[in-house]
Amino acid sequence: MFKQFSDSTTNTIEVVLNGQAIQVTQGISVAAMILAQGLRFNRTTPVSNSKYAPFCMMGVCYDCLMVIDGKPNQRACSIRVKQGMKIDTQQGVGPALRTSVGG
Repeated sequence: MFKQFSDSTTNTIEVVLNGQAIQVTQGISVAAMILAQGLRFNRTTPVSNSKYAPFCMMGVCYDCLMVIDGKPNQRACSIRVKQGMKIDTQQGVGPALRTSVGG
């Protein structure tokens, strides 16, 4: 559906998408990257388990929520890919955040 144009000056980096290491264009948003990779959805809803994909691409609709570097509910359209980033589709409200106690 989406195709990214590239040229000889395009730099790539490695990220981990749903447990698989892939090469992606440096500097694009996580949402653009998943669309270019052909990912059909990036999250499911907590109540009905419906599948959602990025929609507005500017951080207004919250349809692009993903787990990025272990943090759930990150707006993928507002975050640029970085070397070594770990990106996962989000199931419902996402995994619970770990908190430290007493310090």
